[in-house]
Amino acid sequence: MSGHVSPSPAPEAPSSNPSNFLASITGAKVAVKLNSGVEYRGELQCVDGYMNIALEKAEEYVDGTLKNDYGDVFIRGNNVLYISAI
Repeated sequence: MSGHVSPSPAPEAPSSNPSNFLASITGAKVAVKLNSGVEYRGELQCVDGYMNIALEKAEEYVDGTLKNDYGDVFIRGNNVLYISAI
């Protein structure tokens, strides 16, 4: 034995592939922040290759305050700043 200890493998990091992340949170509660600063929270139903997003049970927040309760919403992808799992 040479006394050399091989390093243990690094813990698995979440996939850096956005498609895998989005697939893993489909059906989950998410926050979608728009370029305008408005945020929508709801259950992610689907996302396409253009980042168009469909949410169910959606609520609209402006400056952190609930403004509207829409039910179903469709958000055009070019308006999306980020999507976050809640």
